[in-house]
Amino acid sequence: MEEANELCEAKSKDDVAFEAADLLYFALTKCVAAGVTLEDVEQNLDAKSVKVKRRQGDAKGPWAERAGLTNGINLTNGTAKTDEKKEMLKEAASVPKGKGDTAGLRNGRIQMARYVASEVPQSTVQEALQRPSQRSTEKIMGIVNPIIKAVREGGDAALLKYTHQFEKATSLTSPVLRAPFPQSMMNLPPETIEAIDVSFENIRKFHAAQKEEKPLVVETMPGVVCTRFARPIERVGLYVPGGTAVLPSTALMLGVPAMVAGCKTIVIASPPRADGSITPEIVYVAHKIGAQSIVLAGGAQAVAAMAYGTESVSKVDKILGPGNQFVTAGKMIVSNDTSAGVSIDMPAGPSEVLVVADAAANPAFVASDLLSQAEHGVDSQVVLIAVDLSEKQLAAVEDELHQQASALPRVDIVRGAIEHSVTLVVKDIEEAMRLSNLYAPEHLILQVENAQDVAGLVENAGSVFIGQWTPESVGDYSAGVNHSLPTYGYAKQYSGVNLASYVKHITSSNLTAQGLRNVGGAVMQLAKVEELEAHRRAVSIRLAHLDRVGA
Repeated sequence: MEEANELCEAKSKDDVAFEAADLLYFALTKCVAAGVTLEDVEQNLDAKSVKVKRRQGDAKGPWAERAGLTNGINLTNGTAKTDEKKEMLKEAASVPKGKGDTAGLRNGRIQMARYVASEVPQSTVQEALQRPSQRSTEKIMGIVNPIIKAVREGGDAALLKYTHQFEKATSLTSPVLRAPFPQSMMNLPPETIEAIDVSFENIRKFHAAQKEEKPLVVETMPGVVCTRFARPIERVGLYVPGGTAVLPSTALMLGVPAMVAGCKTIVIASPPRADGSITPEIVYVAHKIGAQSIVLAGGAQAVAAMAYGTESVSKVDKILGPGNQFVTAGKMIVSNDTSAGVSIDMPAGPSEVLVVADAAANPAFVASDLLSQAEHGVDSQVVLIAVDLSEKQLAAVEDELHQQASALPRVDIVRGAIEHSVTLVVKDIEEAMRLSNLYAPEHLILQVENAQDVAGLVENAGSVFIGQWTPESVGDYSAGVNHSLPTYGYAKQYSGVNLASYVKHITSSNLTAQGLRNVGGAVMQLAKVEELEAHRRAVSIRLAHLDRVGA
């Protein structure tokens, strides 16, 4: 503090240089003592450089109070805003809640907020249904943009730098593991291999059934034949999250349809463990689907590597797969960069589930379905729409949720998700489905009477799980449907990953001379209206030729 104060008081150029040198010396000494490298400092400087707003030179709260400067100072520009930003980024990174953190606790119990929809304003309901991950988009983009730029310009070196920094895998010297993968990297217990093989086959069957057996051929008028045929996307990049969980199921969900579609190059990206290795389950799946390589990186840096290519990472044409806010932001950025020439499947971010339950629902089943998504990450969100449940019935669900959550190994992650999750009590199934369609959940679970009939009311959802014997978990793993689904409410516009996600459709037209005569007049007239004379002549020249030769 003394050195910083002397720098503030320095006036001349020489004095400022002298005091700045003193301050830097003590700062670097502190860094060395704490094991902080210049790369760590550089990363923080990068993050600061992309801040949309800076403080106006006013002191942060504690220092202002110590210096007696709080009068007239708006402390929300200091510590409060800094803490708010850190908390948002903490949510984005799915950092588990600490033991002293009260997130997700109400009266000492793990419990969601509860509202009776008819007793609160509509705006309160809408605010309760807002995804937590949508509240810090600007800040996330500000952090991700420099990462994308660094990997695009720096290639392997930048990718390795971020992997060393974020995954702590400092022993890695290459960011890519290439096929064929050695057997030693795929050694698994027989029961795990069997589970993967069963899931692989069910997913393959469901997606193979979506294949178009023959082209669509339509004669729109005599002599005018229009065709549509499918071709696989040649090069696809599949993002398999790591971080707080090992997810070979996502490798299956993304890789099997790519294999079925016939994609020529399949690249998987997944964060390595701290020792630089990749989980054997993911390597085994990569082997089964015929992946070309595994990129040992996560986050926006992995997305950038696949979008632009590096010395070791193959550039792809489309990136698919879910991830946290950093991954989702990276996908959105590269897909909007025309120089990248890459598309994405959808904005698939943090997990979410909405459960509709009525009096017939089993409270233990309801709680288990909510928790199965809450354990994904602190940025996940779970919603219960309770259809005309009494106080006793609601309490039964809440008791089950608290008891089951408390017994989970990932309870500190669950609490983070529960903090911004909600129970909405509604009068009838029609109101429940109206709110569900408004929310457009990634996963929709119907634990209600006549669930199959209620499914007919679904307008917006990624995937629907019907009846009490269909937990969301079966869709995540082995039923056959895909678990890579739209989040953030994008189920209103996007489908989940399916076979069509890996193909593009090409159309063709084939006209006979008579077909050109039949359609030519309409073409020439519209070209005339649009004043595109070359378009009109492309037809008129041919028709004149036909008249000359008498065809």
